Amino acid sequence: MFKKILIANRGEIAVRVMRACRELGIVSVAVYSEADKHSFFALYADEAYPIGPAPARESYLSIERIIDAAKKSGADAIHPGYGFLSENAEFARACEAEGITFIGPRSESIAAMGNKVGARALMAKAGVPLVPGTGALSGLEEARVQARHIGYPVLIKAAAGGGGIGMQVVEQEDDLPWALEHAQSSARSAFGDPTVYMEKYLRHPHHIEFQVLADRFGNTVHIDERECSIQRRHQKLIEESPSPVMSPDLRAEMGEIAVRVARSVDYVNAGTVEFIYADGEYYFLEMNTRLQVEHGITEVRSGIDLVKTQIRIAAGLPLPYRQEQIQLTGWAIECRVNAEDPLANFAPSPGTIKGYRSPGGIGVRVDSGVHMGYTITPYYDSLISKLIVWGRWRDEAIERMSRALFEYVILGVTTNLPFLKAVLESKDFRRGDYSTRFLEEHPCVEDDVRRIMAERSLSGIFAGMKNNRRVAAISAAVDAYLTEDRERLS
Repeated sequence: MFKKILIANRGEIAVRVMRACRELGIVSVAVYSEADKHSFFALYADEAYPIGPAPARESYLSIERIIDAAKKSGADAIHPGYGFLSENAEFARACEAEGITFIGPRSESIAAMGNKVGARALMAKAGVPLVPGTGALSGLEEARVQARHIGYPVLIKAAAGGGGIGMQVVEQEDDLPWALEHAQSSARSAFGDPTVYMEKYLRHPHHIEFQVLADRFGNTVHIDERECSIQRRHQKLIEESPSPVMSPDLRAEMGEIAVRVARSVDYVNAGTVEFIYADGEYYFLEMNTRLQVEHGITEVRSGIDLVKTQIRIAAGLPLPYRQEQIQLTGWAIECRVNAEDPLANFAPSPGTIKGYRSPGGIGVRVDSGVHMGYTITPYYDSLISKLIVWGRWRDEAIERMSRALFEYVILGVTTNLPFLKAVLESKDFRRGDYSTRFLEEHPCVEDDVRRIMAERSLSGIFAGMKNNRRVAAISAAVDAYLTEDRERLS
């Protein structure tokens, strides 16, 4: 087993990995930018090293600085978390060259799945069902020919992409030139590679992913699925497991395909195989060669600590279970709590947290890297925490999440808490009748957000009046709950 692990990440995922290290008796090493010097994750770690200025390209995306910190600390392994360099084959190769274990797949596997055009070709050879689409597009004329062949609407995607960056839906041929140019420009800017390809755009699909684990001895398993269809601009907001549209037979079939995908690239460690499901058919979308943000809902249903398992696999240990031994129970839901304004097109809301109280109770888990007085900077993702609940069945999990969202208090920054609660109150969500187009098809959610914000404000005022009759206390309660919302509610 490793003696010391450097976590090449920040925020809640850095804390998550450090907790696993502490339980395993492994020394954890943090790296931090100038903006994160006093962050919780940097203080929680056993050791911490500065790696540069606030901009990610000069710190968390600097392979050279992270490797240097690992060598200085004497770390024998690096866990990349998710985002930043977690799916960077060059980073994995740099670790391998320095004799530092990369807690993740081999660099060859990352590279194979990192290019979406190449991954489609590999999956076609492996007999994995694919969304009708193309290879790399050479230019506008080929794009026109291919779009006519596939049939509109089509989706233009970056070959080196991820997270929905640069995706363009094209409804008709007149829109194709602009969409192609915009997608190429976005891909060049975000990934340094303008290569794009085309797929058939499915109007009402479910985004379903399967968690896989594989060791160095040829053992590969899946831990069932996660439904990730509540999205905004291809960014996931609410996930649940199991999927409300899944049957036992379909789960077994898709799980077997997910395992086949992993084996086709000699995959080792934790990964996620993503599918699009529509009209009774499913298609391979991509493979994320890392730990997923939403891994917690799989953990609470399976009892498997995925981060500990990652570490043990990287240390050369075999998986301790076979596919038939994995048992999942109940229902789990995750809400991503972000510092953003749902009434201003989800604009980021950096600032200092002036009041913070997280929810609790049976079946509630909060993965967070913030605290009272913590400053959310404009340099990084606006994620505050991941709120995860477990229930014996879906209705219980929804009610528990609704209760937990009601309890959650975050003051000083605008958050998406009212939006998350509004989605959970939607009749279609409660029926499990939704797709990746949920937000476009439910414009009334914004009205529900306004109502919930008003209700939260009033409940705060009444609580202050009931518990403390002093005018100063009432005034403070009114200010705390209404000051930040007044303009939006007016």
